[in-house]
Amino acid sequence: MLIVLLGPPGAGKGTQGERLAERCKIPKIATGDVFRAALKDGTPLGLQAKQYMERGELVPDALILSIMREALTSAEASRGAILDGVVRTVPQAEGFSAMVAELGRKIDAVLLFEASEDELVRRLSARTTCEVCQTPYMGHEPGTPCPKNDNGTLVRRKDDEPEAIRTRLKVYREQTEPVISWYEQHQMPIHRVDAIGPLDEVTQRAVKALDGAC
Repeated sequence: MLIVLLGPPGAGKGTQGERLAERCKIPKIATGDVFRAALKDGTPLGLQAKQYMERGELVPDALILSIMREALTSAEASRGAILDGVVRTVPQAEGFSAMVAELGRKIDAVLLFEASEDELVRRLSARTTCEVCQTPYMGHEPGTPCPKNDNGTLVRRKDDEPEAIRTRLKVYREQTEPVISWYEQHQMPIHRVDAIGPLDEVTQRAVKALDGAC
């Protein structure tokens, strides 16, 4: 089972993706995590990506897809995966769908987490991130130790300031929202999930949207 998560920054895709992964007993694969692992392990693809990043350039879609192919063909993902942040533009959606088909697999569901812009700004403005593991947290003050005890300190990222957040949301509307229409045009139902409310309630909405698939 392959489940694609969509939604604006701050909608809770990462948190809900982890919960769904645990419930479905399949891994959550996030582009950032895969990149960091490839860079840390010094894989050939990771080294290629590093060259682009060191030059301040975007990693090409073809290279991103190659790294995702490695992740999806791993033993860990043999039963499926929750895909977080893998598809951000229409060209990426096209390339990813083609790559999945080449592997003899298919995207089983697309979950779209939705929240108002004011709510997203409120959430992200209160977020801190571990400078070591990059795990985001809500309700923790900057300068406190990471709850994962990895010797990291929680910091407020510059892109979590209100004006930067609104810019990120504008980019999302321009680049990622068209992906929703693309999936609909290709007969892939979009399951819209209200991302407002307690975590457990949002998780239950997502599970219900999957119609008992896990």
